[in-house]
Formats: sequence, C-alpha cells, structure tokens
Amino acid sequence: MSKTAIISGGARGIGRCIARRFLERGYKVVIFDIDEDELEHTTKVHLKKYHDDGVLQSAICNLRDPEEIHRKVDEAAKFLGGKIHVLVNNGGIASPKWKDDKTMENRDTMAEWQAYVETNLTGPFAMSQACIPHMKQDGADTPVEKDSDSDAGPCIIHIGSFRALQSDPNQEGYASTKAGQLGLMHSMAISLQPQRIRVNLVAPGRIKVAHECKEGDEKGVTWHSQIEAKDIEDHPTNRAGRPKDIADAVEYLVNAGFVTGQDITVDGGASKKK
Repeated sequence: MSKTAIISGGARGIGRCIARRFLERGYKVVIFDIDEDELEHTTKVHLKKYHDDGVLQSAICNLRDPEEIHRKVDEAAKFLGGKIHVLVNNGGIASPKWKDDKTMENRDTMAEWQAYVETNLTGPFAMSQACIPHMKQDGADTPVEKDSDSDAGPCIIHIGSFRALQSDPNQEGYASTKAGQLGLMHSMAISLQPQRIRVNLVAPGRIKVAHECKEGDEKGVTWHSQIEAKDIEDHPTNRAGRPKDIADAVEYLVNAGFVTGQDITVDGGASKKK
C-alpha cells in the first residue's frame, strides 16, 4: 500500500512544492485549499499526470471552519484507503503585516487578528484533531521491540515562520500565531506519544514562490528571476529561499523516526545576522 499525505494550503507556493515532492516519492496525496482557481490548476494542469493516475485528489476547505475540516478529512481518508501517514499543516494567512499599512493601534485590526488566529492556529489544531483517528498506529500502546528496525511512523508537520522568533513592525497577528504554532507543536508531540505520532515544525524564512502558481506557470516565471541584490546581502547563504528548501526539510522530518517536538528554521541564516 502506498503511503499517504494531506497537505493544507497545497494549491500554490510552498504547499504546492511539498505536494509535488510527496507525489514524486510515490505517495497518494490530497490537497486542501481555499482558492478554487489555483486548486483546479494545480490538480488538473500542473499535477495532471498524478490526478489522471488516481493518486491525487483535492478539495476546497475553509481552515476557519472546524466542522468543514472534519468532514473534508474524513472524505480524504476514504480516498487514501483509510490511513493518513503524513499531515502537513501548511495552510494559513501568508501576509505578515496588517492590511493598508495599519498598526495595532487601529481598532480595525481586530477582525484581521481574529482571522490570523482562526486560520494560522485554530486551523492546524482542527486539521490535526481530524487526522489523528486515521493516523494512530494499531497496537500503539504496545512497546516497540528493543531490536526493532521500525520505520519512522506517522507524523504531523506544521509550517511556521521565522517571524515567530523576530519581527518587523506591524506583524503582531502573524508573528503571534506563528509563535503559537511552536507551543502547539511541542504539546502535540508529547500528547500524541501514545499514538506513536511524531510532531515537528519547519519555520521558513524569505522564500520566493512566484513561480509556484497558475500565473507563474503561464508566464514561465523562474525562481532565479525573482532574486534581488538584497536577497544576497540579507542571507549568509547568498540567496533567498526556494520552496524546494522547505520540501527538503519536510522530507527529512517525515523520515526522521527519532525526531519529534523539534522546530527547524530554514531561513538562509537571516535570523542570525545582525
């Protein structure tokens, strides 16, 4: 039986790259997203061969609606053969600042604050909650044999942000919820030990994603064409990030059976530079 994965926010950007990586590795995949046009393009154009082969399915899912999340996860689990091996909580509000140059002093930010909390924090919690019954291993309360060479087992990976550790002005909603994901990940890693579900987090830095979308495909946008002089100055790696860099970290954690409760910052060293 093929391994299986659900990726939220998988229609574009980092999520699309992660979904493609799993498909390339032989997984059966379900992508959730709120953007219908992007989801249709990714599923039936960009990843057409996988959809035609019956190993890729997608669904519109509102991460601010826990009841919808549970329904969509149960439907996805049926397509995946009843078992979910990997959940990647990538979906969320990606814009780090309040809209229209507002500051937190402006009371109009309260609705945006609520949207950040519901999408970036409650959404991953509800997604994880819905997936657990389909992820926990049979005989999870049985100790692992000391000579066992078991595989890495099921895992949940949250996609956070280096903004949990440092912030530019007017990013309270984004930074707070991304920091909250760290606490969610730590707690889940301990709580889900009896089910043998590992939980970790990847925190991206500045990742150039304009090529990972419908418009990018149609216009032939490349990752290299997005690089600016400031990207070289700001990163000890001398470049900005690629979605592939995040997919590499996710793939490592999926296969790292002795790693749980950990966060990996993938930011080209930007957060370490004065």
